[in-house]
Amino acid sequence: MNIERNVAISILKLTKSGPVKQQLINIEAKIPKEDARKLLQRLQNDGLIYLHRDVIDANATQRLRLAIYAMKLGADLEQTSSFLQWQEFEGMAAFALEQNGYNILRNMRFKYGGRKWEIDIVGCKKPFAICVDCKHWHHGLYPSTLRRIVEEQVERTQALAKSQPNPAIKIEFASWEKAKLVPVVLSLVVGALKFHDDVPIVPVLQLQDFLVQLPLYAGSLKNVLWLSQDVQNRLF
Repeated sequence: MNIERNVAISILKLTKSGPVKQQLINIEAKIPKEDARKLLQRLQNDGLIYLHRDVIDANATQRLRLAIYAMKLGADLEQTSSFLQWQEFEGMAAFALEQNGYNILRNMRFKYGGRKWEIDIVGCKKPFAICVDCKHWHHGLYPSTLRRIVEEQVERTQALAKSQPNPAIKIEFASWEKAKLVPVVLSLVVGALKFHDDVPIVPVLQLQDFLVQLPLYAGSLKNVLWLSQDVQNRLF
């Protein structure tokens, strides 16, 4: 039995709706009071929880870090992710992008072609603009459903590129001469498909590796080239 993992999972489960008394954590994790006290104190020292007397709380960032901590200790991915809110999952993706030097926009809404569009996260770091669709599913999807999800994300990415330049959308790549817009579907679990039509389907815990390796294999991924008006004028 991994006591630390059980405590982390218990905190995630019980703080989903707000603060909780330490006694409930002890019962849920099946751990003696004194052992729990020491572990909780260590988690607080590491900045993973708030501990005030006998009350435990964790904000969204702390809960994300707790989830990663629990999974590093061997916690089941699906079980752990089931205790995360949608916004927390999206926050995990945004955090990974920022840690890798990307400037991000979340829940970006824009209009193009008489339609309203929304992209969960756009991360910009020359020459890439990564357009992320966060899918918070816990079980495998039919391949046909996953393909539809990918095709819709490609369509959103193309619409974003075609909508530029647009003064109503303050997005970093609009000031670049050219950018590669890369559609990405982000999942919580590893699925049967890793790519569809050259679009990556990335488990959230592998996003860090994907970002590091992106420059190496960007040429083999589906991307949309955006050119500034000056470049278009010179070329065409």
